[in-house]
Amino acid sequence: MLINIIIAVVVLIALFIFASLKILPEYERGVMFTLGRNTGVKGPGLFFVVPVIQKMIKVDMRVTVMDVPTQDVISRDNVSVQVNAVVYFRVIAAQKAIVEVENFYSAISQLSQTTLRSVLGQHELDDMLAARDKLNADIEVILDRQTDAWGIKVANVEIKQVELDESMTRAIARQAEAERARRAKIINAEGELQAAENLRKAAHQLATEPQAMQLRYLQTLLDMGNNENATIVFPLPMDLIEPLMKMGKQTTATSDDARAD
Repeated sequence: MLINIIIAVVVLIALFIFASLKILPEYERGVMFTLGRNTGVKGPGLFFVVPVIQKMIKVDMRVTVMDVPTQDVISRDNVSVQVNAVVYFRVIAAQKAIVEVENFYSAISQLSQTTLRSVLGQHELDDMLAARDKLNADIEVILDRQTDAWGIKVANVEIKQVELDESMTRAIARQAEAERARRAKIINAEGELQAAENLRKAAHQLATEPQAMQLRYLQTLLDMGNNENATIVFPLPMDLIEPLMKMGKQTTATSDDARAD
């Protein structure tokens, strides 16, 4: 009988010790409560937790990725959009994360949703589409400041997608098309202006140097002669014909004088 009692006591002690042993990995901490009072944080590694008297709540210290549900946001220029985001955060003070807030994950989720709507509602649609880095930084600063009392560090916030309704998408497409057309006209006008300026300079150069004009004239004839099907009417320059005309007039005058004599 005594042996049975001893064996039972040994088994109970073994079970008690086995139940008291706790092992936490490197990325977890255990927030300890003794008779309802917070008595610190334990882990990682091996330690004892007295059953019934002590209670341990595990806290993951790794970076947690949380998706922010899609939110309906009205921008400052009265455009309705749907925006979703992702938040990266980690617990840096396990004791605060358990004692200061009931459920820190749910609290961060709700806070992220309200902050997302509040921050984006202060900006225009163009900022949401083109200045996401600034918006991400603004949201991150607000979340990090408000979660600091919970022992949580917000590492990063990223706006994943900004969805527009079909009518607004068509309006933006028309705007982009008009912008491209405007740029094309500007580039065309600048090209014509540069071409006109170059032609003006070329005309001025040719006018001041007659030899250049003659070379250009000959080059033009050469280019026209490359086409076998072309018929070229070759006009003689007046400066070449004028001496011949003068010689002809002098010969005619001499003949008339000879006949008169």
